[in-house]
Amino acid sequence: MKAVADHSILYERGPVGVLLIHGLGGTPVEMRDIARRLAAAGYTAMCCQLAGHCGTEDDLTATGFEDWYDSAVDALHELEKRCSTILVGGLSMGAVLAALVAARQSQRVRGLVMLAPTLTYDGWSIPKYSFLLRLFINTPFGRRYRFEEREPYGLKDERTRAMVAYSMRHGSSAEAGLLATPAMALRELWRLTAKIKPMLPLIRQRTLVVHARHDDIASLDNAITLQRRLGGVVDTMVLEDSYHLVTVDRQRHLVGDRVVEFVTRIARDVEAEQAEPTGWARPSAANANATTEAGATPGVREPTDLVPGLGSAALASVGAGHGS
Repeated sequence: MKAVADHSILYERGPVGVLLIHGLGGTPVEMRDIARRLAAAGYTAMCCQLAGHCGTEDDLTATGFEDWYDSAVDALHELEKRCSTILVGGLSMGAVLAALVAARQSQRVRGLVMLAPTLTYDGWSIPKYSFLLRLFINTPFGRRYRFEEREPYGLKDERTRAMVAYSMRHGSSAEAGLLATPAMALRELWRLTAKIKPMLPLIRQRTLVVHARHDDIASLDNAITLQRRLGGVVDTMVLEDSYHLVTVDRQRHLVGDRVVEFVTRIARDVEAEQAEPTGWARPSAANANATTEAGATPGVREPTDLVPGLGSAALASVGAGHGS
């Protein structure tokens, strides 16, 4: 089989680095806007390419989630050559994979960014009969099944949607990703989520979760699950005018700004720790979710929830009309 070319993206800047992981069947391009914003703020950013991606469907099905994990860890190692502090983030399946890296490499990862995390395909555009695939995945029909991308392709912005749909059908898979996801790749995603779910309480790094309220691929329940089960402080932003691909949809600028703000906070925490006298122990922070109201001072904790029904979940709810 012909080797797949590497389309990873690197912006080398300061000693704080962020590893960004694309989604299942996706490409590093879907993380490029976030990487550019981080670089403009002085942070090193790497959008890695996962094994089997940016090629054919056969290339993808020849790999599994542990191969994707190895790709992320290899990229982490490369980033460590340039940076002393590293955060890991991802989009969709990439967000789940980033969580696995944070769990297994806890001493190497300082913070976690989860954009449209997909523990379950339960968005409003997912066919009601999709659950049947789990029943038939090991049959000849199930192994040959392809989950073809369909309207709205994870995008609320119609102009961007048309461009992405055209690229998927007529362009290179390295630009817009695969038009269809093979069943065997979906099975690997199921295995990945089964692996990470019992590990969520062990992930104690501060985490930023960004999710669209009307996500067409993965419902807001995915974010709520993470708020309830992650072991560290969770900052959450809920988008009102985006679908699944939050890094390229209408409110991508808000997503980028929030990620930069989050990384800046982690970087300042690291600087403060390094400036502390040797032997002085910092009081431990309470293991609670941070509540930041839209327009409020970042990092200020409030005693009440912004969205009823989410328990102690903290949501920064972004109003519609703030997109491009």
